[in-house]
Amino acid sequence: MTAIGSTSPTTPTSTTGTQAGGNPKGTLGKDDFLKLFVAQMQHQDPMSPMDNNAMVQQMSAISSVEQLTNLSAANEKMASQLAQSGALGLIGRTVTWADAEGTQTGTVEKVTVTDGTPSLTVDGIPGVDPSTITQVA
Repeated sequence: MTAIGSTSPTTPTSTTGTQAGGNPKGTLGKDDFLKLFVAQMQHQDPMSPMDNNAMVQQMSAISSVEQLTNLSAANEKMASQLAQSGALGLIGRTVTWADAEGTQTGTVEKVTVTDGTPSLTVDGIPGVDPSTITQVA
């Protein structure tokens, strides 16, 4: 039986089953690794069980995936907080931004945060995306 971590990087894989199972990104997470590991343990040949080193490598890989998942979540939270902080620093400042109507200029009156994403109200115009700002005075 082949260990999970020992597959060749050039081996073609199908994500169809993963996507149909509720994983729209088609990537494996820590729960997917644990399910694969348990399935591998249940279906191994009793006459030729998995090598202890292979088991330790797989558990290490599962731990690494979990830590990377935690790190990714922390980075997303930090990025959201930085975006909010940057938007709050614009209150009272004159900004120039580009939208569908062209380039506009005005003073930032307030910041609204919805689902972690800030939007500005500039001279009574709500919903200005801070990423469209081209100049701050």
